[in-house]
Amino acid sequence: MPNFARILFATDFSESSEHAFSYALSLARQFESHLTILHVINEPVDLRGFYVPHVSFENLEKEIHEGAEKMLTKFCATHLGDFKNYETLIVTGIPYEEILKRAELEKASLIVLGTQGRSGIDHLLFGSTAERVVRKAACPVVTVRLP
Repeated sequence: MPNFARILFATDFSESSEHAFSYALSLARQFESHLTILHVINEPVDLRGFYVPHVSFENLEKEIHEGAEKMLTKFCATHLGDFKNYETLIVTGIPYEEILKRAELEKASLIVLGTQGRSGIDHLLFGSTAERVVRKAACPVVTVRLP
């Protein structure tokens, strides 16, 4: 029987992510796993000094991070119940790269994520995050489709 000691769950706060989280939490409970809940703030194009002064851009980054923290706190309060063996992380970057990097750093034994994120146009332009994670991850990946 596989040992899923460390499960990495990535969320973009979409309906698909929320649905996938029920699987991640169920597996974490079943295997008594440590659960890392990761949110990746999609790296904004660096337009520092081009459209806005440097300070405004830093304030924008700070506000984005604070907003993500609030959403992650609310997500955990809503979905975790009495589960305590978890940590949350917010990083900035390209979602699939950051998920793979974190999985390696944490020595994740399983990655769980939803198959469709928030934006359809991104998928057409860049391919899906889930698809790239599945292709490149060193550990098993569970992708969960919305019913």
